[in-house]
Amino acid sequence: MPPTVLPEEIENYRDSRWHREERVRIETAVQAERFIDRVGFTACMTDSRHPGPSLYVAVCGRRDAVMPRKVQKDPEASHAWLLKDEIVRRGRVYYGKLANGKAMFVAPRMIPYFNALWGVRRRQEKKQFSRSTRAVLQVLRKEWEMGTADLRAESGVSDRRAFMRAIDELQAAMIVVPSEVIYRPKFTYLWGLAEERFPEQLSKRVDRLTALKEVARCFLEGAGHTQPGELARVTGLWRPDAGLGNRALVKEGFAVMVSTGTYQLRRL
Repeated sequence: MPPTVLPEEIENYRDSRWHREERVRIETAVQAERFIDRVGFTACMTDSRHPGPSLYVAVCGRRDAVMPRKVQKDPEASHAWLLKDEIVRRGRVYYGKLANGKAMFVAPRMIPYFNALWGVRRRQEKKQFSRSTRAVLQVLRKEWEMGTADLRAESGVSDRRAFMRAIDELQAAMIVVPSEVIYRPKFTYLWGLAEERFPEQLSKRVDRLTALKEVARCFLEGAGHTQPGELARVTGLWRPDAGLGNRALVKEGFAVMVSTGTYQLRRL
């Protein structure tokens, strides 16, 4: 299916909001954090072939930015990756692999809504997590922060694939986050508990419909206009859930439904 062509005024709106212009391209970690705070949530290293805002595209400052095959030699990709490392180290915004394994940044104000949709509470852990996942989590709750190799050894999850599945599962549940990136003597992440960095946001209780509405609001505020399935692809939501969020915005008067599955900011 060919990509949907958006009206030029919508593309221009996104250029400004998502920093897809040379004049507003991202150069520093502070600028990146401000960008994340404005858009609410964004992918890390996706390019123009994927919907939604992206740190990589904002670093390029181009609407048509495409990730090259040899990313190691590309200065823009390298700069975006190093900015990601610095943002993780600073710990002012949320970063992790969330729904469908998408590496995303989430502004603190949006954490309660993401947690309401994808978070796993303690009483649900035994039912939802595998034995390997629970073993990794038990060690982290005791030690608070550990490198990949030490955490794998201490948890007893010797199989590398099983260990990484456990880490990904805990990230998707918004329980574990990378807290530091280390390159010497070899590349590794330090892993910590999300509740240590964002205790207030993760303790806040939000009902599911409110969370769907606020995630939809946040995306539409930045996108200006959303096509069928676009919100679901960007966030990892089921399409019916994305529709619930968008229709709640229409009912509130924040958005208008242009056609089935297509919504636009009322003020536009």
